[in-house]
Amino acid sequence: MIKGSAGVLMPTSIIGSLPRPSWYNATLGSHSFLEAMVNSRYREQYEDAVSSFLRAQEIAGLDICTDGDAHYDEEVGGMSWQSYAPRHMDGFSKEPQASIYNVGAVAYPRGHILHDFLEARVFPKVTGPIGRGNLQYAAMWKVAQRMTKRPVKFGTILPELLAASVADEHYKDPVERTMAFSEALNAELNELADAGCPVVQMEEPQIHMVPVRGKAFGKLDVKELIGIFNNTVKGLARKTEVWCHTCWGNPSQQRIFKETQSYQPTLEALNELDADVITFETCSSGPGDLKAIGERIKDKKVVIGVIDHHTLQVERPEDIAALIREALKYIPPERLIISSDCGMGREGMGRRHASYKMVSMVLGTNIVKRELGLPPAECLAADPRYSLTITKS
Repeated sequence: MIKGSAGVLMPTSIIGSLPRPSWYNATLGSHSFLEAMVNSRYREQYEDAVSSFLRAQEIAGLDICTDGDAHYDEEVGGMSWQSYAPRHMDGFSKEPQASIYNVGAVAYPRGHILHDFLEARVFPKVTGPIGRGNLQYAAMWKVAQRMTKRPVKFGTILPELLAASVADEHYKDPVERTMAFSEALNAELNELADAGCPVVQMEEPQIHMVPVRGKAFGKLDVKELIGIFNNTVKGLARKTEVWCHTCWGNPSQQRIFKETQSYQPTLEALNELDADVITFETCSSGPGDLKAIGERIKDKKVVIGVIDHHTLQVERPEDIAALIREALKYIPPERLIISSDCGMGREGMGRRHASYKMVSMVLGTNIVKRELGLPPAECLAADPRYSLTITKS
């Protein structure tokens, strides 16, 4: 169901995370979100952080906002994106332990920054049936949505990455473990949608990774991964707008592949997902796949990334406009959404850099909107009336 992106041609958004404020030092740990929100200091810091994330997006002029992934703790490599779920779901041990990442093509030696990312994989292990536990996504979304009139998107990691991250003493097979995660997440996401969340974002299916990494667990091919995705989102189509976020990895704002990868081998598979919107990295990975994306993704909206989350260099509006024009050669404006390639809060980027990247994204989109005769978005950050520079009258 097109809900969050309805009514605006070429709306702007970000994938999710934003750099954590330096003063936001409260941590959630293994406490449930609702339990933590009883603590006055945690509640004040959390709500202030979400408010600052939303305000930065509003000042830039984004159409669809996020809560900046404020519930994640500040962990090496942005590891909380993966560790939050097992620390709060049913079926896990209380004590965490070092865990092996069971995906292909992951081998970083000591001395590489991403070796720290591997050492930060300290998760509880599966000891019983996996259940929703205290994920409490709906409560987190409500905190953000009640602070803004703009639609707030909420994202979650997908089952196959969770299944690859944890040790398991309960399930006999990683596929069985993956499906248990899928069922638990499905129940949680339906509650989130029932609460009114206008956009639910599914983050990092491994479908596009199969050509470079091989089958998940050596067993799950593209068709089976499509089935897992569709099982995880079953029931959402009538309630909310479903985004599928595909990227090439983002721990510590680092690239995880030496060579630039292509989406083209799996575009037809991505088209089979029960999603309304598919996201693509087209800034850091380049625009080379745009023609193929336009030819093969016909019935869904397409998000193009115009901001590189790996670099502190703020993109110029005219360069963003050029990338949007290239996309419009193959994707009509009514099916195009403008965003960042991935999250900007996975360790390494400052708040000011992220804010100006969002501003530049809106200004670049406005260039193209004016060329098409569309109304530009208001961007308070670029309004000359509010410049502190002294100018001659």
